[in-house]
Amino acid sequence: MGVGTNLKKLRSKTKLSQQEIADMLGLDRNTYTNWENEATDIKSQYIPKLAEIFQVKIQDLFDDQKDTTYNNLENADLKDNSIGQKDFQQGIIINITDSEAAKVISSQIQELIKSLKK
Repeated sequence: MGVGTNLKKLRSKTKLSQQEIADMLGLDRNTYTNWENEATDIKSQYIPKLAEIFQVKIQDLFDDQKDTTYNNLENADLKDNSIGQKDFQQGIIINITDSEAAKVISSQIQELIKSLKK
């Protein structure tokens, strides 16, 4: 299962439309739709916000596991510190299919977020 499939699954659980999520991200709906269809890669600057919207750990956006761990406390921390697009202006594009790589990158993003909070 790829990232796009995970996004579809999470969006279905939250009962949000593609347009609603695109609006929350400040994107065109077609951009978000392309992510779900895996036609284009997700820019890294949007990954923390997607985790916040779906109330999951960043790693859960990439994992191929059936049980997603919801983590409201961690996402509340992101929200409280207003970490958003401006903090990730120099983002990179990430296309991950390997769960181990996702765990490593998730860990690195978490460390970056912690350093930005200081």
